[in-house]
Amino acid sequence: MLHFLPRPLTGTLSLLLYILNTLFWFVPVLLLALLKLPPITRWQSWMTYLLDACAVAWISVNNFTTHLFTRIRWHVSGLEKLSRKDWYLVLANHQSWADILVLQKVFNRKIPFIKFFLKKELIYVPLLGICWWALDFPFMKRYSKAFLQRNPHLQGKDIETTRKACRKFRFKPAAIMNFVEGTRFTREKHDKQQSPYQNLLKPKAGGAAFVLGAMGEQLHKILDITIYYPKGIPSFWDYISGKVRDITVQIKVLPITPELVGDYNDAAYRERFQQWINQLWQQKDLQLSRLQQGVKQ
Repeated sequence: MLHFLPRPLTGTLSLLLYILNTLFWFVPVLLLALLKLPPITRWQSWMTYLLDACAVAWISVNNFTTHLFTRIRWHVSGLEKLSRKDWYLVLANHQSWADILVLQKVFNRKIPFIKFFLKKELIYVPLLGICWWALDFPFMKRYSKAFLQRNPHLQGKDIETTRKACRKFRFKPAAIMNFVEGTRFTREKHDKQQSPYQNLLKPKAGGAAFVLGAMGEQLHKILDITIYYPKGIPSFWDYISGKVRDITVQIKVLPITPELVGDYNDAAYRERFQQWINQLWQQKDLQLSRLQQGVKQ
């Protein structure tokens, strides 16, 4: 609607509206989070519904801002099989900070409010850290293999923390998001990893396996998401300033079979799950290559 404005002005106005929208919803989210503190299960469940409703409204306003200032053509497939009443594990490739806005735009009011596993340090981000805590985003402290070798008493602590975090999702449908690559794709990271995939970094199976181990009986389906930017990977600024014109999002709904649920500390299960995630990533890599060829043709 206002996409005729110069990009620097478009980006500035978009960012201003994003900030004002966040400040507006920060107050009710904080108040509801305080009201949620009494350890009464039914009461906390009600407060969770209200908190998620605030988050959905926040995303809806952000989506309106995107519509107001940009001319993005959305090419989305696979939404017709989704429901807000199901529990999902969402797996996606990761290329840009804009990916989060893309996922929120595509899935808002289509599935439960998406919640990301976050590094424990992010709780200190001004405003957003408190909002993430209030909205039950799981904060994780992951240990490296070297650290666990020096501190064997912490073996299994990460899955215990995951299981504890996931208990919050027992009473209300949830969508748990995991960027399997663990970081945003760049050619430098790709080459440093010597990734066997043309368009992706190596997948890290642990995070998804931990969620399935903690919530396997509760989760209904896996959403395999492929995000593709035909004109190249955009920055967050590119997205909000109107530079991005086309975005493709392809959604596949996958069943959660018994073979996918287990204890990641078990060597046989770990090998089986890693093979599954590697096959999934091979298919995604081919999918991205076909999308690139379609554009070139």
